[in-house]
Amino acid sequence: MGFSDFHGNSEVVHRMREMLARDRFPHGVILAGRSGSGKYTLATMIARAMNCLERPTSDTLPDFCGRCSNCVRIGLSEDLDARCAEATEMREGLKETEKKETRLFVQTHPDVLIIPPDPPQMMIKVDQVRRVINTIYYRPAEARERIFIFTDAAFMKEAANSLLKVLEEPPEFATIFLLAETAGELLPTIRSRCMVLPLQNLTTADLESYLATHRPEWKPPQRALVARLSEGAVGRARSFDLPAYSAAREHALTILRTALRSGEHSELFKMTETYRAGAEGRAKLDLLLRCTYSLLQDLLFLNSGSPELVRNTDILAELQKLGQNASFEWLASASDRLAEVERGMRRNLLRSLSLDAMEAALESNAEVRR
Repeated sequence: MGFSDFHGNSEVVHRMREMLARDRFPHGVILAGRSGSGKYTLATMIARAMNCLERPTSDTLPDFCGRCSNCVRIGLSEDLDARCAEATEMREGLKETEKKETRLFVQTHPDVLIIPPDPPQMMIKVDQVRRVINTIYYRPAEARERIFIFTDAAFMKEAANSLLKVLEEPPEFATIFLLAETAGELLPTIRSRCMVLPLQNLTTADLESYLATHRPEWKPPQRALVARLSEGAVGRARSFDLPAYSAAREHALTILRTALRSGEHSELFKMTETYRAGAEGRAKLDLLLRCTYSLLQDLLFLNSGSPELVRNTDILAELQKLGQNASFEWLASASDRLAEVERGMRRNLLRSLSLDAMEAALESNAEVRR
């Protein structure tokens, strides 16, 4: 185990390890890249390399063993979704007054604190930053460096301003990681106090090669499809749920077929009735909307004469048939309708009715343009 397990962006990884070797690692680092690019994984790897008790090297540069007590405990935070779910569940078990005052943190090692967005707003809140400010100046208990990882760039205004104070005068034994899709999501004053390291997208060929090793059960066409759908993000490719995506995409195709061809609606209503309330229904609808957006983008690529950009290549023939009835204006309108459904989800509107209303609007627009 070590940095050799990190796939892609070798130049960024090499640069970070060189800074560790020279003991010149910055106290504030912004790791920028799309979701699934490996920002969080790389931050936890650096945390282990800083604090590994065995301190191995590979290629003459610092690495981590993955076996010592520091590496093992820091590594427990790698599954961020699971750790956040545990922290949220623990908070839900508190009394109502305590629940309101408790913020979300993940900490599997006393000197490594993970700060995720706090639900339900899913933003970094000022109380979370205050926790960092109140603890960052204490010397490490069991490690050489104290590490703080903010997993999202969605800071509330007061929280972002509070973070500036600690970035201006950080202690020599602490490092703050800020993870963002783009550095521009953060305040210019925060960016000016940090080193920005962008993680680039991997090529489709690189992702297919990676999946051939890590998902050997998939056939080559499936690996090619997932590589295109993952848009260069290795983490997204590794965790891609192909059966769930295929099922949701078929539902999205049902909506588009019915709207563009004015076909029989019984299949549509049968499908939309399966989108019920609750967390499971929310996740199912999220995936349906992502699939529908993906298909609309592919139809737009076909409409503009760029079939080489299509991602859902395994259903190209079906998309070409649909594209015969999908004008640019209709595609733009369809995107607007999807956005309305997303806004309705935040207001807890009935999901099945929202989907039926969206399809009716799409079908009406298609008829007007025929």
